[in-house]
Amino acid sequence: MAAAELEQMALQYASEAQKADQSGSRDVAISKYQRAVDVLLKLLALYPNLPQSKLYAEKANQYRERIRQLKEGAEIPAGPSGQDSVLVLEEVPRVSWDSVIGAAEAKEAIMESIVYPQKRPDLFPLGWPRGILLYGPPGCGKTLLAAAVASEIQAQFYQVDASSIMSKWLGESEKNVAKLFEKARAAAKAGEPVILFIDEADALVGVRSEEVGGEARVRDEFLAQMDGVNDKGKNTSVYVIAATNKPWIFDEPFIRRFEKRIYVPLPDMGSRVDLFKYYTKRLKLADDVDMIKLAEMTEGYSGSDIKDICQSVQLKLVKEFFQEKGADGIDGASPSGEPRPIGMQDFQEVVSKRKPSVSKPMVQLYEKWTAEHSALRTGIEDEDLLAARSSKVDLLL
Repeated sequence: MAAAELEQMALQYASEAQKADQSGSRDVAISKYQRAVDVLLKLLALYPNLPQSKLYAEKANQYRERIRQLKEGAEIPAGPSGQDSVLVLEEVPRVSWDSVIGAAEAKEAIMESIVYPQKRPDLFPLGWPRGILLYGPPGCGKTLLAAAVASEIQAQFYQVDASSIMSKWLGESEKNVAKLFEKARAAAKAGEPVILFIDEADALVGVRSEEVGGEARVRDEFLAQMDGVNDKGKNTSVYVIAATNKPWIFDEPFIRRFEKRIYVPLPDMGSRVDLFKYYTKRLKLADDVDMIKLAEMTEGYSGSDIKDICQSVQLKLVKEFFQEKGADGIDGASPSGEPRPIGMQDFQEVVSKRKPSVSKPMVQLYEKWTAEHSALRTGIEDEDLLAARSSKVDLLL
């Protein structure tokens, strides 16, 4: 039996179990949950390498737990009909454009696509882009850039990832996608612009060689919702920014819905200098520390790599300080005084042991994809510069 058929069978049993659970038919619910578990286990045994294997295992465990609760007399409503997915929004990110080091081209592209139309929609009779794809190596600033534009236009910022969309209840994932867009449109109709930031979009709507019905339904629902957002006849203030480290996993229908495709590569020489200045501004440095030499030493490193280097150097000095004072900092008294200044040799020692997290072959893949899709290239620091990390939308099930 094909994987898609097994998934559909498990979906049917799970749906029947949830209906019986809600109506108080305890024995029927237990039986249907058990059948759903059996089918999921069969699916895992026959197709162990499916991308959704981890999700199926989690579902089986959740259904088993519900069976246990029912047998013990629990009265907790189960499933989506008793406990709807709820979107929880905190606040608009407080991030200025100045927080984004470099990224002049990216800022310009987003200003043209979001900021200008939001401030003067009357100047855009033909409409404007509402789908933006940010792609590139991890740790290079995609999240920060999205949060910065949300702050610029005072937009509600919905940040989600694949794990918060993919429901623990079979068949609910595509409904979560629809509810997310409905929530965003409702806020926009009330007069508030909305940035819907989809992190790791490849895990949600990427195309794989092996896939089951649930993944296809989620992707189809997402594309349908994007069509509604991109409708040029509507002056909606919903903007979808998708971020990915694997742009090559997307198919043409997905790519077409993102009119702006921006490559966010590893930081260049000037950006690396600025990153070292940013991350060391609260550290005590010796006079021999040369930011330009540090930037030269870290060619090919991401913004998050550079942050990690600065943290590691500080930890090195703190460890040395405690050891010299003969205090472990746990049972004994806190040592007095201050660690010595960080010198250039300290950085050199750490860099020699800390290799870049992104390989050259991986960078070549990004360059190839960029050339094929005529995407905009830009350079920007990593998202860890976001002091107060952007608010997150969680789908609570």
